[in-house]
Order: sequence, then C-alpha cells, then structure tokens
Amino acid sequence: MRSFVLVYNLDDTRPVMTSEERLDRIEHLTAGLAEQVRKDREESRQLWRSTQEQLDLLVREVRENARQLHELQFELRDGFRTMQAEAKARDQVTNERINALVSAIGGLLPDKKQVHP
Repeated sequence: MRSFVLVYNLDDTRPVMTSEERLDRIEHLTAGLAEQVRKDREESRQLWRSTQEQLDLLVREVRENARQLHELQFELRDGFRTMQAEAKARDQVTNERINALVSAIGGLLPDKKQVHP
C-alpha cells in the first residue's frame, strides 16, 4: 500500500501525517466515541431503572398514606358523631336541671295574687 504525505501549509509547525496515520487516528477517535456512547447508554439505562424503582416506591408510599388517611377519616367521623351524641345528652340533662331550678325558684316566689299590704 502506498502512503502519501499531505502537506497543506509549509509554514505549519504541526507534524505532517500520512493518510494511513490519519485513518488510524480517525479509527481510534471513532472507537473512543463508540465506547463513550456505549457507556452513556448503559449509564442512562441504570439511571432509568433507578428512577423507576424510586417512582414505584413513591407510588406504594402514597397509596399507603391514602389508605391510612381514609381510615383516619372514618375514625374522626365516628369520633365526631360520638362527641355530638354526648354533647346532645349533656345539653338535655342541663336543660332539665335548668327547668327544675326555674320551677323551684318559681315555687319559692310569692303569688302576685296574694299581695300583702
């Protein structure tokens, strides 16, 4: 095989390369680029897998939190209903006591019909 020396500029201080050397350098650079693309692709796949695992974990946690929140909602509702019933019962007892006191006080007051001069 014949090699030719390509010279573009005689004032250029860079070493002169043969066409064979240029092809070797291009092949070397191309191989390096291909290896870098392969590494980048593998890194992207690992990152994607990791992201998917994190998303799956987050989804499970959100579902668990939603389930717990749903349970708490029912507990709170039942608690409020119980408190409401207890308050209603206390109000009834208080109203009965007030009515009894008013009646007792009314019984102690003199009749207006029996006015003493």
